[in-house]
Amino acid sequence: MSETFTSVSQQEAGFRDRTRLSFDLDADICVIGAGLAGLSIALEAARLGASVAVLEGRHIGWNASGNQLGTVMPGFALPLTDLIERVGFEDARELWTLSKEGAEFVRANASEENMPGIGRSDGVLEVSNVDAGDRLISRLQMLNEDFDTEVEGWQVDRVRAVLKTDHYFHGVYYPKAFQVDGREYVHGLAALARRAGARIFEDTPVVSIDHSGIRKRIVTPSARLRATHIVLAGNIHLGAPLRRLSETLLPVWRYAGITAPLGERVHEIIAFKGSVMDSDGVDHFRIIDGDRLMWESPETTWAARPQRFAGSVRRRIRSIFPELGNVEITDMFGGATGQTVHGMPQIGQLRKGLWVASGFGRQGMNISAMAGHLIARSILWGDERWKLFLPFELVWAGGAAGRVAGRLVGMWGRASSAAAGSLARYRERARIKDRGREARLAEANRAAGTGPRRLPPGVRPQVVSPPKPAAQGPEQAVEPASQDTGVPQ
Repeated sequence: MSETFTSVSQQEAGFRDRTRLSFDLDADICVIGAGLAGLSIALEAARLGASVAVLEGRHIGWNASGNQLGTVMPGFALPLTDLIERVGFEDARELWTLSKEGAEFVRANASEENMPGIGRSDGVLEVSNVDAGDRLISRLQMLNEDFDTEVEGWQVDRVRAVLKTDHYFHGVYYPKAFQVDGREYVHGLAALARRAGARIFEDTPVVSIDHSGIRKRIVTPSARLRATHIVLAGNIHLGAPLRRLSETLLPVWRYAGITAPLGERVHEIIAFKGSVMDSDGVDHFRIIDGDRLMWESPETTWAARPQRFAGSVRRRIRSIFPELGNVEITDMFGGATGQTVHGMPQIGQLRKGLWVASGFGRQGMNISAMAGHLIARSILWGDERWKLFLPFELVWAGGAAGRVAGRLVGMWGRASSAAAGSLARYRERARIKDRGREARLAEANRAAGTGPRRLPPGVRPQVVSPPKPAAQGPEQAVEPASQDTGVPQ
């Protein structure tokens, strides 16, 4: 099978007429879900020569895939130290390498040649809400030496030189990470998949699946489809036929807002050109369209209208960057992501010919791209690296009780982050105040002539011997001086 690469015109990458599946069809691979993961699978499989059909119940990128900030960097939602503890050092290195391959897959697709006007820019800065210099050093050593990832450690002064706020302390800079227009990318990905030969059917929900036998059967409202392989690339909205899989995901809705144009002042306050995210996963923002700020912060475990969170985004921006004032939010968007209990994505083969690519909440665009790339090559080339994800099995997310617990945990996490940040800033102000007090005291001592004085160069201090004791009578015995005092007898 040969690989073919095609480019996409700007008109093709935009919205186009939706096509429903209205006739029976046979395909090598049927992908259920036209989000980032499903479209990545379709694109890679079609490039490798397979016949691919994608079924989407609504339209391309309607949920989280078409409503995200477009940041692409290596890593998983599960912290690296926890990943090593779970699977061991060597397997953690292999998984990390896969995450980097996913980022490069996005980079290759999101070129100006493939997707004109995608607006790719480089550099991602992860900042800490607390003074974590010691942990920063150990993390940098691990990423650089053990996981072959180019990163730079930024001290507090350098972070605050580009972000005019006292909320952030140290930072980790990823020079090879990047960001794209997330909404444009998902439609550009669909256009690339179509050009490679994949067929995408929107407004085509799946009614039932029969995954027994060599040729699987998929029923839709107006047609039937047969395929050798089925890939479940949906999220929490997979529907009744796949409810058991959906129930392994905790639904979390994340919302973002875009401000009105802020003029040159936004560049004076936020001088960093790439994406910024905090280490606690609370805030994520970057400047777009020259002088507008795109900011992601609020989240909930129940669906709501995005416009309801405009005030939350506005207050959050004002609390971090008070010099920006009370900005106007002109656009709000959001979508639901499915988060797993163990913090890793669900990638692999459930049974012969039935595959899953899901659970990408907080994982990033690179992981959904990696999953598509890996599963397509697993089906067509026999790549078995998907088995690295076997330790992260499907775990029930707890249903409604899980949502409540997730909501409480999220609130507790954000409150803990805010408290830790407030404490760190209080300690910093206290240290600055103490240093100022000591400096003023030293200056007062010098002015009064009571402080410690420095001798001229070359002058050594004189050692004055203690006076000899007065003569005493014979009745008063004199205790001899110690032999190691250094005082002449």
